Amino acid sequence: MATNGTNGTRKSIRAPNPPLQDSVFQMFRLDGKTVIITGGSGGIGYEVARGLAEAGANIALWYHTSTQADKLAATISRDFGVQTRTYKVDVQSYEQVEKGVQDVLADFGRLDVMIANAGIPTKAGGLDDRVEDWNHVRAVDFDGAYYCARASGRVFREQGHGNLIFTASMSGHAANVPQEQSCYNACKAGVIHLAKSLAVEWAKWGGRVNCVSPGYTDTAISGDCPFEMKEEWFSLTPMKRDADPRELKGVYLYLASDASTYTTGADILVDGGYACR
Repeated sequence: MATNGTNGTRKSIRAPNPPLQDSVFQMFRLDGKTVIITGGSGGIGYEVARGLAEAGANIALWYHTSTQADKLAATISRDFGVQTRTYKVDVQSYEQVEKGVQDVLADFGRLDVMIANAGIPTKAGGLDDRVEDWNHVRAVDFDGAYYCARASGRVFREQGHGNLIFTASMSGHAANVPQEQSCYNACKAGVIHLAKSLAVEWAKWGGRVNCVSPGYTDTAISGDCPFEMKEEWFSLTPMKRDADPRELKGVYLYLASDASTYTTGADILVDGGYACR
């Protein structure tokens, strides 16, 4: 409690609580909200898009190289009756990210949630990785995440509310084996701490920042990994399997919705227990 210096009365620094629904099911609704999902045409990103669209959100799918983005967006619109648009954006370019945010605002009239999900893996360890490959992974996985935070955060700050969700990784918590991927691990650890730092900075004007750290997930990125490597992954995962991307929808919906209005700076592991060892 603070004291008013003129008359000695006590003034509270307590912020007001947000307006909330009594129904938990209504708290999870996203009707009328606009969500950007980077890497939205990929395995995790697409399933998250479907989950949020089912809750009523309009979806801006960002992609870089996909040839299926328009088809996937049309499927979401058909299945859930929401607006869905696609945007070709290279998150390595701040100019493209900033333009993408402004294009979404022009098309949808609002922005409520940014999910910075785009990412690529490392193919070699720290000493064997080519410098240009290191720079490429860092530019997508860490710089791209920050660019999405910066461009959306400026919009959120002006309107006094907004919600940023990063896709980090259990690799930000543990050095995976047998694959060597120092750059990827370091970038994801950086994203986790970036989320915590921004959460503290944004709280004063009403913004929230969180991240999700998935474990091994059955997507195209892991599709070309050798059988023996996957068997070692499973042996080190207490649940002895990888995730179906649909198993991640719920945590993103929680963080995107009013069910999580007192959650900021959190990193939620969804990894089958891998990081518990």
